[in-house]
Amino acid sequence: MSEAHPFVTHHLSTHLERELRSDHAGETGAVYIYKGIGAVAQWRGDEEMLSFAKAHGATEAEHLTQVEQWLPASQRSWLLGPWRLAGWLTGALPALFGRRAVYATIAAVETFVDHHYQQQIDHLKEFGGPEGLLPLLMQCQADEQHHRDESAALAGGKPDLLLRAWCWTVGWGSGAAVVLARRF
Repeated sequence: MSEAHPFVTHHLSTHLERELRSDHAGETGAVYIYKGIGAVAQWRGDEEMLSFAKAHGATEAEHLTQVEQWLPASQRSWLLGPWRLAGWLTGALPALFGRRAVYATIAAVETFVDHHYQQQIDHLKEFGGPEGLLPLLMQCQADEQHHRDESAALAGGKPDLLLRAWCWTVGWGSGAAVVLARRF
């Protein structure tokens, strides 16, 4: 991860402030996705799923800490409660159906997140921004790509129709959440 950069030393454009608000909301949701997976894995006694949730959740918690260093509390989403609940349910519901559903869900979420970070990286490369923000976003994106690729491999072949529909819903919901988090 990049060196910590306290937000008090940076002036963020309105665009970057909105993007970081969406990143903060997304990383909050991600932490809770893994809390939801972990809760169900613990209940089911599934050590493999629990280990997966703990390892990935630690990475997301680190991302959240890093983003919080860039975004003042007053600029964070008002909807963090709903993001936590939505994240927890996005993790817990597929965990009720087993590892394959969890892995496919994470692959879908991380596919969306990879594209979301890429848009921000492209913007920073074109228009610039505060020193240190681009490397942070690139590291977060690399971590998310690793999560996506690992999860896709663990999920195995093409998911059935119901799981594909769930993954589409998760991707659509992630997009809707970004739109809301940028504004609120």
